[in-house]
Amino acid sequence: MNKKTLFIIAIAFCLGLTMNNWAISNVPSKIAVVDINAVVSQSSQVMALKKEQTLKVEELQKWLQVVRSDVEKQKTQEGKDKLTKKYDAEFVKKQQALQKDYTEKLQKIDKDITEVIAKEANTQGYDVVLAKNVVLYGGDNITGKIAKLVK
Repeated sequence: MNKKTLFIIAIAFCLGLTMNNWAISNVPSKIAVVDINAVVSQSSQVMALKKEQTLKVEELQKWLQVVRSDVEKQKTQEGKDKLTKKYDAEFVKKQQALQKDYTEKLQKIDKDITEVIAKEANTQGYDVVLAKNVVLYGGDNITGKIAKLVK
């Protein structure tokens, strides 16, 4: 979530600079704010992904228990070392695949949420939508609408 927060802050900063130019030119604009963290935490897609990730981590932990048992069964230190090396390489591959899968699915969810926000903003006639945590005052809060649409 840290990358997402930084991304949102960077976008908000850029939009803030853009809005400054709009304010100078006296162009009226309709602004909305969205609590991204609330939308994400209420998303059924995110909840399902977390559950799936937990199950996969549990499977990996069970696999590690089997690995430890296999290593302990080896009679020689050389056999233990060889098997440990083999399983270490397997573990790294499994861990990387797990992380890659999680990241790809999280990026898709992020894209889906962004598309919902853009569509709702367009439908409601908003010129700008900002993350709620970067706005001190003002803007129509459309978090509830977005959270319902994202479910």
